[in-house]
Amino acid sequence: MFDFFGTILAPFKWLVSWIMVLFHDAFTFLGLPSSSGWTWTLSIIGLVLVIRAALIPVFVKQIKAQRGMQALQPDMKKLQAKYKGKTDQLSRQAMAQEQMALYKEHGTNPFSACLPMVIQMPFFFSLFQVLSGVSKANQSNEGIGALSQQQVQQFDQAQIFGAPLSEAFLPQVQGGNVNAAVVILSILMIVAMTASQFITQKQIMAKNMSDDAMASPFMKQQKMMLYVLPLVFGIGGINFPIGVLIYWTTTNLWTMGQQFFVIRRMPTPGSPAYREFQQRRVTKGLPLLGASKKTEPAVEEIVDPKGQRPQPQRKNRKRK
Repeated sequence: MFDFFGTILAPFKWLVSWIMVLFHDAFTFLGLPSSSGWTWTLSIIGLVLVIRAALIPVFVKQIKAQRGMQALQPDMKKLQAKYKGKTDQLSRQAMAQEQMALYKEHGTNPFSACLPMVIQMPFFFSLFQVLSGVSKANQSNEGIGALSQQQVQQFDQAQIFGAPLSEAFLPQVQGGNVNAAVVILSILMIVAMTASQFITQKQIMAKNMSDDAMASPFMKQQKMMLYVLPLVFGIGGINFPIGVLIYWTTTNLWTMGQQFFVIRRMPTPGSPAYREFQQRRVTKGLPLLGASKKTEPAVEEIVDPKGQRPQPQRKNRKRK
């Protein structure tokens, strides 16, 4: 099974290592030491930037799908009320078919929010295998993917704050030969990784979801994922090499900044962020989004000097 998994990841391992080598060569050309841990750290950050930039179209599709999920909530409530209390096989099948029809009509599906993360997973596991195999490859004088044997040796010796990039928290503790720098830096990076992921999801739920979406059953799953995902990555992080923690923390920070931009500039209609967005437009003297361009003609009251009841007239009506 592991060999099969490794075979699937082989192209991703080569691509990940090749992108890192390109950035490493570029930073070396600019004058950074080739064996410096900071040179390799910047190469990992460069890898994140390339992958996340390539995923921008996917992110846009994710946003549209999320809007679709929120837009269909009123119809979903009606559907659930229609089949409430019906537990027979035919009713469940009919409800499932109508749900799929709703998803198709709104161009969305329940798994759309996870799409960017799913696409990133092969790159993440590939980077994990590359960094985890550096020490072994160095001992056997081998390369890994696009990394030459010399570059593998450089990476194996690369450190930041005294912590090798290829070392992880758990192996250090289990091995008995503990490097305090690895333990401390791993803990700090794990905290940063989980906190940034939690804040990103929290700001979506608190600012960028409509009232209908907040009251939907789908929100229960979202609230559960809000705590489960950071917990999973936090626990798994103790076995991640420092380089992988740098990668995942950087990608979380990218996501947080990207989400902040979307919430502020393109908020979901009906959400608290949308109301704040409309208020900012009013403050700046701009028209509200979604307001009708057709306005009723102005009406004014004409006061009769004889004391008769004033009659409202349109501005463009001539007095007799």
